[in-house]
Amino acid sequence: MRFKWILFAVVVAAVGGGYYYTHSGSEKHAQAGGRESRRAMSGVSDEPVPVVVGTVAQGDVPIYLSGLGTVQAFNTVAIKSRVDGQLIKLLFKEGQDVRAGDSLAIIDPRPYEAQYKQALAAKAKDEALLANARKDLVRDQGLVGKQFVSTQTLDTQQALVDQYTAQIASDQATIDYNKTQVDYTNITSPIDGRTGIRNVDAGNIVHAGDTVSLVTITQIHPITVIFTLPADNLPSVTKGLGAGGLPVIAYGRDNTSALAKGMLDLVDNQIDQTTGMVKLKATFPNEDGALWPGQFVNTSVLVSTRKAGLTVAATVVQHGPKGDYVWVVKPDKTVEMRDVTVAQTQGNQALIDKGLTVGEQVVVDGQYRLQTGSKIEVATPDAPAPATADEEKAPHRGHRGEKGARGEKGEKADKSGADPA
Repeated sequence: MRFKWILFAVVVAAVGGGYYYTHSGSEKHAQAGGRESRRAMSGVSDEPVPVVVGTVAQGDVPIYLSGLGTVQAFNTVAIKSRVDGQLIKLLFKEGQDVRAGDSLAIIDPRPYEAQYKQALAAKAKDEALLANARKDLVRDQGLVGKQFVSTQTLDTQQALVDQYTAQIASDQATIDYNKTQVDYTNITSPIDGRTGIRNVDAGNIVHAGDTVSLVTITQIHPITVIFTLPADNLPSVTKGLGAGGLPVIAYGRDNTSALAKGMLDLVDNQIDQTTGMVKLKATFPNEDGALWPGQFVNTSVLVSTRKAGLTVAATVVQHGPKGDYVWVVKPDKTVEMRDVTVAQTQGNQALIDKGLTVGEQVVVDGQYRLQTGSKIEVATPDAPAPATADEEKAPHRGHRGEKGARGEKGEKADKSGADPA
């Protein structure tokens, strides 16, 4: 009987222990599963995300206004013949630099030289007649007092002298005109510049009224750029012009390669009412020939300097549907998304108007896996980011150095993750 009670007590203890063990394990498993579920739903991983970090700096920042412009030659001249005749010689090569006064082409001068000589002969004839008329006038003046010559004859002789004098003046005008026509047969360059493609070959007959020019010369040293800015920017531009010249930088189509530096010359005297834009003109020395007539360029006008402005690297600023934002690093090595107002982005620097304070740390690279509250691990731009446990198991893909500061981990995040904004 005593043995039966002992056996019964052992069975009860075994059943109770099993129930306690099973119930306790289920609760622990449920608690662990709940934590994992909450972690997955929040999207925040306990594993730190490798990022490159920078600091919000403060300093004087130049303020630029950007516009789209077209390069125009400082001077453009279409070379045409001013007389009719045969083009017997071209004295330039296409694309050649010429100076003002250099001969470009020769028109057959013989007909004009003959007319010039004819005018010289006519003047010589009239000068001889004038000399004879003056002698007769002197004789008549001596005889009129002795009443050998009438007053009427004297007046007639005086009129003849005046007539020949006027005729000689006319002859001289004809000589000057014919001499000019002869000079026009030698076509010269009126400006310093570069010749373009010739439109007429030697041997052709050209006329003063031809619409087609022989060649076009453009002056590209210096050169000008005509560009536009919104009319709202006029106050800052005119204020800068009043205080002195405003520097202008011309960039290529990529808007990063600076081609030339010049100065703003003027603002157009009216605003285009259809677009709300105003034209501006800048002049560039263009000594290296980086600018070419007809070229499209991006321009930046330095209108002022922001004192004690806050700046970050341009890559810090992210663009979301609600506007610009940055990832700010908190003291506990987590990040938060913060909206910012960007005044301008010039080169690789962004000027911040609102949203940051000097000395704060911000994420420069590696933002693609971040969410609010994500833990970070600071990486250097030259070194590859440390691999996670999952990445160590993944197959190797190329050199880590080619991935930048984010490494392969950042590349995977680009493919699988989405921008939180």
